[in-house]
Amino acid sequence: MRIFDPHIHMTSRTTDDYERMAAAGVRAVVEPAFWLGQPRTGVGSFTDYFDSLIGWEPFRAGQFGVRHHATVALNPKEANDPRCRPVLEVLPRYLEKDGVVAVGEIGYDSMTPEEDEVFAVQLALAVAHDLPALVHTPHRDKARGVERSLAVVAESGIEPGRVVLDHLNEVTVELVHDTGCWLGFSIYPDTKMSPPRMVELLKVYGTERVLVNSAADWGRSDPLLTRATGEAMLLAGFTDDDVDRVLWRNPVEFYGQSGRLDLGDVDAPGPTFAGNSILRGGS
Repeated sequence: MRIFDPHIHMTSRTTDDYERMAAAGVRAVVEPAFWLGQPRTGVGSFTDYFDSLIGWEPFRAGQFGVRHHATVALNPKEANDPRCRPVLEVLPRYLEKDGVVAVGEIGYDSMTPEEDEVFAVQLALAVAHDLPALVHTPHRDKARGVERSLAVVAESGIEPGRVVLDHLNEVTVELVHDTGCWLGFSIYPDTKMSPPRMVELLKVYGTERVLVNSAADWGRSDPLLTRATGEAMLLAGFTDDDVDRVLWRNPVEFYGQSGRLDLGDVDAPGPTFAGNSILRGGS
């Protein structure tokens, strides 16, 4: 089973996680920029973080044969903080980087006017830089948030097939299914979605335009739940080809629209970044 996790916050994980993921079949990941758990106080915090996403983290992943890509954005939660708004001015230079395959995460947290504005600006950046967009749907009032997200996407002029609405569930999947956008699902131990629930949705809606991820953030999460979902699909009667479509070919197709996916020779470690190395005790 080959796995491409299309949304996983590896900054919050250990190198042991990379080792377990590689053993489970994970060969590639996309790490979206997100909130780090406490407020950032200025643009410099973001640029250091973005630099880590496109430099240090790909090197760390490469030690275990995992190819790492990133998305960058001003996340919805911090869109409400005026100290963070200047991040929008530095995003264009990061959106030109080879390892950046989409604008994200963008969208809504509390559905404020500030979030409306920042969401629209970043969709425009996605269009201008010819990149896909990863949209975070809110954890609260989710159905209204998805409807509002779809309206902003339509107003932006971006092609629906270049947008994924993530963190969907049984309540919201029907709202997105016929829009042409991609359907994103985060599999968690306790919240969002579980492997059995995901399998039931795949039975109803099929395997096309579906992205299944583990998200694996700072909270209780599990970076192997993509693998668990594939195993649950097989037990439910889906074929190996179905699993490969959902866990590999779909994310390759979606992020491949960036023209920047690098999936060749995933066993070759990447270079060190800015002189950093996790290698110890030897040459």
